[in-house]
Amino acid sequence: MKRGDYRYIWQARDWPNWRYDLAALADPMAEVSRAQGLLMGRLTDAGMPLRDQASLAALTEDAVKTSEIEGERLDVESVRSSIARRLGLDIGALAPVDRHVEGIVDMVLDATANCHAPVSRKRLFGWHAALFPTGYSGLDEIRVGRWRDDARGPMQVVSGPVGRQHVHFEAPPADHLEAETRQFLDWINAPPGEPALLRAGIGHLWFVTLHPFDDGNGRIARAIGDLLLARADGSPQRFYSLSAQIQRERKAYYDILERTQKGTLDVTEWLAWFLETLHRAIDQAQHDLDTVLARARFWQRWGAQPLNERQVKLLNRLLDGFEGKLTTSKWAAITRCSPDTALRDISDLLARGLLRKSDAGGRSTSYELNEPPQ
Repeated sequence: MKRGDYRYIWQARDWPNWRYDLAALADPMAEVSRAQGLLMGRLTDAGMPLRDQASLAALTEDAVKTSEIEGERLDVESVRSSIARRLGLDIGALAPVDRHVEGIVDMVLDATANCHAPVSRKRLFGWHAALFPTGYSGLDEIRVGRWRDDARGPMQVVSGPVGRQHVHFEAPPADHLEAETRQFLDWINAPPGEPALLRAGIGHLWFVTLHPFDDGNGRIARAIGDLLLARADGSPQRFYSLSAQIQRERKAYYDILERTQKGTLDVTEWLAWFLETLHRAIDQAQHDLDTVLARARFWQRWGAQPLNERQVKLLNRLLDGFEGKLTTSKWAAITRCSPDTALRDISDLLARGLLRKSDAGGRSTSYELNEPPQ
């Protein structure tokens, strides 16, 4: 069926008979598989403790960035603390965690750690309830743990600030959802009929197309994609974040979704974009693993030094890639101490050789890590 007698793909007579050019996607799939193999080889050599740290970093980034795509910013340390506690990892002092952060973490971990469990209405409703523990999205009361009812009009997928929002596509009417979601769940729980990586891309797209909830559809669609990627990897432990890469390429993400929704059921272009983005996410994970290894080398050298909690916190922030320049005032703000205490902390680390003054000039003296041993 050719495009022309319908506006959106879900209105096509042969919906949802997804089609794609397997030959055109063979090379991108092979490249992703090779990148996955290289990453897993490095992780195997790194050993279990560092694998755990790499997984913690990837899961933290995934939870933070899948919310950031929707314009919601979570406290990174709270997310990291919540995940570390669930995984039984010791990361020192834990940051306070609210129930909203706990809900995001619940969904991300359930999608990946329990990737082989069936996906049911009840499970999706549980994810949705976890995302909106108060029953509100911002100031709007929403239907939590239930399909939308379109009482306030058709579900439209938009981006951009209020007043200048761009409508990317419109989802199927609410009275279609029972049948539509049943078909989707039958597919996701059936034995795979397509390559595993393509299945992850189709699952993500299919759920985004249905948009069955009042809010949270993008986050749940990406969780479904992660669940299918975990099945493809054959491991519930995550070491890369597709959501983080999508956040870095947010405009391209919305553009390809819009073209796909207004195109035909041949989704080769979407799957090619999905695979290329996934490849870049895995490449980024290689850089993140470098950070984990650098952190390990640093603490192997300096771990025996008696340090207070403020010093440990800021050193880890520097190891993770501190944005901007670390000054005494920033130290005081981040650790919630007085400027005098911050200066004493920094002077102590300078005297021991853990920090050095930055060569870069400026109105305020700034500090950086002494390079860890290679």
